[in-house]
Amino acid sequence: MALLALLAGCSVALKVTYNQGPTLLYWWMDGYVDFEDEQSPRVHQLIEQWFQWNRREQLPDYIQLLQRGEALVMDPVLTPQTMCAAAEEVRRRLLGAFEHAVPSLAEVAVTLSPEQLKQLEKRFEKNNRKYRDEFMSPRREERVKASAKKAEERFELVYGPVGDAQHERIVQTASASPYDPEQWLAERRLLQQEIVQSLRTLQAARASGANNAALVTQAQAALRQIGRHSAQSPREAYRSQQQRVWDYNCAFAAQLHNTMSPAQRQFAQRKLRRWEDDLRVLHEAGR
Repeated sequence: MALLALLAGCSVALKVTYNQGPTLLYWWMDGYVDFEDEQSPRVHQLIEQWFQWNRREQLPDYIQLLQRGEALVMDPVLTPQTMCAAAEEVRRRLLGAFEHAVPSLAEVAVTLSPEQLKQLEKRFEKNNRKYRDEFMSPRREERVKASAKKAEERFELVYGPVGDAQHERIVQTASASPYDPEQWLAERRLLQQEIVQSLRTLQAARASGANNAALVTQAQAALRQIGRHSAQSPREAYRSQQQRVWDYNCAFAAQLHNTMSPAQRQFAQRKLRRWEDDLRVLHEAGR
């Protein structure tokens, strides 16, 4: 059910959120680097082009994925393998969306100034502090509570309100999870450092007189490597941890789905169908 996380942010009004996507994405990116006046028009243009491609090329695929999900949630018994396969389908599509964005991201990356990199580092650290405040309480019971709340919200997004027994199962599963927020945050910081260092290397190459075409090619290679490292850590110890968490979550999702009542499964099917209908409207509007 990784698809749920993909759509969670726009469950209330998918069409409205998607149509506002270019503006929302620009302001999200601007919050990290504070675009200069001469950068903004091109960034807006590149974002709009990506959304046009996504609407034209990827929405039909998302629609088919939702259709398969509608059938899946009606099955009263699912296996961890089925859940992992569904999650992997979503992960491949996200990687494809990122790959299409790489040339545009590279074009922007080579224009960033040292001051903008400082802004990026500050934003990374702000996000890290927020994560630590929310999910890394010194008290273990508080950490479990925060993790369980997040998991429950995701399930309720699709299946509707969970029952008391299901709530208890979520709490128990969060308590036994191999997920380690300390490890996750340490890995996140290493990835952030890789991003900043890659951008500093580009700035040094630009200062030494490298031509723009060479810089963009270098930036694309760096971004693709960052994308690979984001999906799968280059550090073996953390890769093993990622796999344990992935397998555990697949089993958890299957176990909880198998406790859902017919009414909850029907609720989920209707929810996915509404999302499908919304995406179909968005695709047709963009043709």
